[in-house]
Amino acid sequence: MNFSDIVLASFSQLFGGIGESFALFAKVWFFLLPPVLYPLWKMLWMDHIQLKYALSLNHVLLEIVPPKEVEKSPKLMESVFSGLSGILKGFTAVEEFIVGQYPASFSIEMTSEDGIVHMYIRTQRNFRNLIEAHFYSQFPDVEIVEVPDYIYNVPMTIPNNEWDLWGSEFEFTKPDLYPIRTYPTFDEEVTGKMIDPLAGVIEALGKVAPGQRMWLQYIIIPEGEKWYAKGRAIIDEFLEKEKAEKQSLWQLLLHDLKEVFFGIFRETIASTHVEPEFTVLGKAEKEEAQPLEFRLSPGQKDVLKALERNLGKQMFKTKMRLLYLGRREGFDRSNISNIMGAFKQFSDQNMNGFKFNDASKTYANYLFVNERLRYRQRRLFRRYIFRDPTPTDKMFMMSTEELATVFHMPDMSVVAPTLARVSTKRAGAPANLPIES
Repeated sequence: MNFSDIVLASFSQLFGGIGESFALFAKVWFFLLPPVLYPLWKMLWMDHIQLKYALSLNHVLLEIVPPKEVEKSPKLMESVFSGLSGILKGFTAVEEFIVGQYPASFSIEMTSEDGIVHMYIRTQRNFRNLIEAHFYSQFPDVEIVEVPDYIYNVPMTIPNNEWDLWGSEFEFTKPDLYPIRTYPTFDEEVTGKMIDPLAGVIEALGKVAPGQRMWLQYIIIPEGEKWYAKGRAIIDEFLEKEKAEKQSLWQLLLHDLKEVFFGIFRETIASTHVEPEFTVLGKAEKEEAQPLEFRLSPGQKDVLKALERNLGKQMFKTKMRLLYLGRREGFDRSNISNIMGAFKQFSDQNMNGFKFNDASKTYANYLFVNERLRYRQRRLFRRYIFRDPTPTDKMFMMSTEELATVFHMPDMSVVAPTLARVSTKRAGAPANLPIES
């Protein structure tokens, strides 16, 4: 047999093997492919039905105009946020996987347009009564007005030749349960008066020049009770408690067999009336630990109290975004430093703080810089205007106390002229008003 015959025979065997493989695959594909392709199919299906469900929702943008003379603690906003968690509900399999329903969210926003500061909340229209009821119950003089969406005041494609954009999403510096510096810690020790945490943020927003915009967005989704176990695990980690290892079914079976074997062995030894000496192998007994109050430093005790306090609050999954956009001729990046300086006041080195999420920040280095930068800018702009909470892996937890710290009715001591306020005080109709029948 010459070389050409050997080559032909090899190819013949190769193609014959491939043909047999395809024949075998044709008989068993309906067993093999579904488990392999199911994750991809589920992802595409869920994207399809959730988009369809999202398009069926009717949203409304409500402007919240703070009262002119408000002298109340941000604690009242805790009650408002707790009330908004009433939208929390579970879903049946049909609602989740057929209809495409997903947890409802609110988008609370602070914006500066040409230096004028506004406060908004965007929600599904059927939740408007819920929002108004809880706001009016705590702030009777507040105004809640339906307004056109401010995003349409700028081009829908940014950046372009005339407009530039800088932005980023935020994340925590530590695990979610660690709280940021909240409003109870802003009390002035000498006079006892509260320093409004929003004063610096509003002033920074008000410094934006004409033709410029700065948008701050918090998308919040109420979290159920399952978060409590995760939060408790963070506290246990702080206390350096040993985690109970979860045993697999095989480990449990081996443990039971060992118990049976040693049980039979002990019974056999006992029946011979012999007192054997056993050496028990295992971990040495740990020295009795000191009480917790002696093991923790004063700072650690404060952290533990803060963790326990935060764990008892209603929690919200939160997506936080900042956009600075405007016409190129007046685009001033120092405004970014101003707003970040204002947010530094919420940071505590022992607790938590905000920082930019590097994966979402609008910058690019090295290769294809302009193209990658433009892609990042337009992606972040698109996520903002659609109030998109995804990607969910970068959402963090904030309690009602933390949310009330970063978004509340500004105190009357905040005298920023750029903040829109109610010009007149609301009052009910007189009780003796004559009514014609």
